[in-house]
Parts: sequence; C-alpha cells; structure tokens
Amino acid sequence: MARVKVPRKSTHIDMTAMCDVAFLLLTFFILTAKPRPQDPVPVDIPPSSYEVPIADDNVLLLTVGQGKVFFTVDGADIRQQTLAQMGEKYKISFTPEEVKRFIGTNIFGVPIGQLKPFLALDAEQRKNYKQPGIPHDTTSNNELSDWIRESRKVAANLHNKALFIAIKGDNKEEYPTIKKLITVLQKQKVNKFSLITTLRAAPKK
Repeated sequence: MARVKVPRKSTHIDMTAMCDVAFLLLTFFILTAKPRPQDPVPVDIPPSSYEVPIADDNVLLLTVGQGKVFFTVDGADIRQQTLAQMGEKYKISFTPEEVKRFIGTNIFGVPIGQLKPFLALDAEQRKNYKQPGIPHDTTSNNELSDWIRESRKVAANLHNKALFIAIKGDNKEEYPTIKKLITVLQKQKVNKFSLITTLRAAPKK
C-alpha cells in the first residue's frame, strides 16, 4: 500500500506582539533616559580600580576644571526652590521666564550677580559662553557654600532626604581647588562625598 504524502507547509510565526513589546521597551528607555550634561570646561577625570555606583537621582554635582567650580543639582523642584532662596539671600528677584531657564540649565558656573545676564542667553550662546566659575574663596566671597547649603535645605524640606554629593575633577586639576571644596563641605559638616573617576583594570600581581 502506497504511503500517503503529507503536503509540506512553511512555518509562520506572528511577530506582531514581539515587535510591539520591543517598541514599547525602546520608548520607555528613551523617555526615562537621563541626558548627560555637557561639561562647561574639558574634564579628564582620573582613573581608579575601585568602582562605586553613583545614585541616579538626588545628586549634587560639583565639577572642577581650570581652577573653576561649576554647580548642578538634580530635580526641577529643588532647582526652583534653591534659586528662590538664593535670590532672597542676595536680594535678587528672578522672573518666571528666568526661573524656567534656570530649571532647564543642567550646569552653571557664574557668580549670582551675573546669573540674570547668563540666563538671558539662548541655549547655543550659553553653551559657548566662557563661564568664570562660582566664587568659592573660603575667606571672603564663598557663593558656592551658599548654593550647597540652600540646595541641601531644599532637598531635606521637599523630599526629606539628604543630597548625594559628588565632586568631578580634572585629572591634572591643582590640589588647592579640590582642597577648598572639601573645606567648604566640612564647614557644613559634610564628610561623606564621592570623587568621580573612570574605571581601570586592577594592577597585575
């Protein structure tokens, strides 16, 4: 008796559901990704063989380069309230448009007296503007200390938690600038902070 031949059919897999999931995941990562702020000055961070991850939010970052110090803090609400308190302290009033621009500024390094003209620049002009750095003289003009103090107060009042403080310094940055920053932090009884480095391989034994 002859064998019955079963006709062969090509296998069909419906990939519609898989494509939907892939695009949903891609959209999620794009919307939740945190853009890396561009450094106002070139910063070649030093290498280290020890790795400790930095928190994803609630971070106060001090960037040091060419003897200048730049300031940034996470959270639109923290930035807005910190600016309000600094304006009150230095008797400077900021318009709603200036507050909006400040919230959108990832990192800055100008004295508070020059902040209004700095915020008046458009995004491209601010990018190319040679910022002089925030005054951080520990004996006379120390606006940096006020920015740190007020942002810490705001974070504690709004979110009931302390800011994670990190210092990002150039590999060849002179020691006195970093020492001044540490002195500023210690005067506010902040003895726990992180120094940002790049990861390198551990030395072979």
